[in-house]
Amino acid sequence: MTSIGIHDLSVATAHYVVDLTELAEAAGVPPQKYLTGLGQEAMSFPAPDEDIVTMGAAAALPILERHGTERIRTVLFATESGIDQSKAAGVFVHKLLGLPSGVRVVELKQACYSGTAALQMAAGIVARDPREQVLLIMSDVARYQLDTPGEPTQGAAAAAMLVSADPALLELEPTTGIHTADVNDFWRPNDSTTAMVDGGLSLRAYLASLMGAWDDFHARGGAGFHTIERFVYHQPFTKMAQKAHARLSQHTSHAVSPNALKGSLDYNRLLGNSYTASLYVGLAAMLDNSDDLAGRRVGLFSYGSGSVGEFFTGIVQPDYAQHRRREATLAALEARRPLDIEGYRALHSAHTESSQDRETPRVTSGPFRFSGIQGQARQYEAN
Repeated sequence: MTSIGIHDLSVATAHYVVDLTELAEAAGVPPQKYLTGLGQEAMSFPAPDEDIVTMGAAAALPILERHGTERIRTVLFATESGIDQSKAAGVFVHKLLGLPSGVRVVELKQACYSGTAALQMAAGIVARDPREQVLLIMSDVARYQLDTPGEPTQGAAAAAMLVSADPALLELEPTTGIHTADVNDFWRPNDSTTAMVDGGLSLRAYLASLMGAWDDFHARGGAGFHTIERFVYHQPFTKMAQKAHARLSQHTSHAVSPNALKGSLDYNRLLGNSYTASLYVGLAAMLDNSDDLAGRRVGLFSYGSGSVGEFFTGIVQPDYAQHRRREATLAALEARRPLDIEGYRALHSAHTESSQDRETPRVTSGPFRFSGIQGQARQYEAN
């Protein structure tokens, strides 16, 4: 049987960064509430000429530079920060990246889970014709109202991956566990630029989804807990991954391994929540910061509020270390410009999803920018 999985993985983020110690002090709360309680140190924040398209294209560009476009027949764009109710964000990316016309493009939505739905779809496409590759992009801006409990869990990032036969990074194993339940823990109405969230309910729904997905995975003959060397979890904040692994360990009657999450929290702690990209930013961090994973099994849990969860596993490939992008990701994190609290609040308050014609100021130093709206249609350009 042909192996299928993640052949390449790339991460991009936004122009600005907000220090959570400064945010805590401005809010009049102890910084440790964010640093320790949430496990977050900073959050990326987009410039006025950035959005899910510019970040998604920036994440995908290095993949195309390394592998070319000849075998890509599908682009899947997963997001819960959609910019249009009809046109897929990936169509804008298709043009920015100069992809050929013989490529299908579609957008997927189910809160933070849809990136994993796209990955499973991509695996099916490649299984049908192993000559094809799928470009998968997950890009989001997590935005909550100012002065609310969700504010310190904002963030912005994109992850792009190439799904192919004979993957260089991670071979997907076929068994998955799935759990779906109608829960109003988190949603964003069409007339709102910020999400609604019931924090306590969302925590309980996440853990219930994890237990349900694991039980389904186990019932379908998935790998035993003791055979999984590392775990990566969806991270609305990094402390959530630690809580999740402790609960799953208890659920399966295993001790919590101190190395189970090693490396996987490093990038999300500095980026904040990136919704659909969060799990795969965590995977990139684990691969980038561990040199001993070749041949090891990794367990991944994807959660999207509302809610859908999925647990699945993959085998890290022998030469994965030669294909990592650690230096590029660290450079992107370092390149962000610090944004003081006054500037952050002003940008947050000025955000609009209006379709009125306008030009955006040139701010981002990234490879692509949102240049404005003409004739009520969004415009993008290379920077």
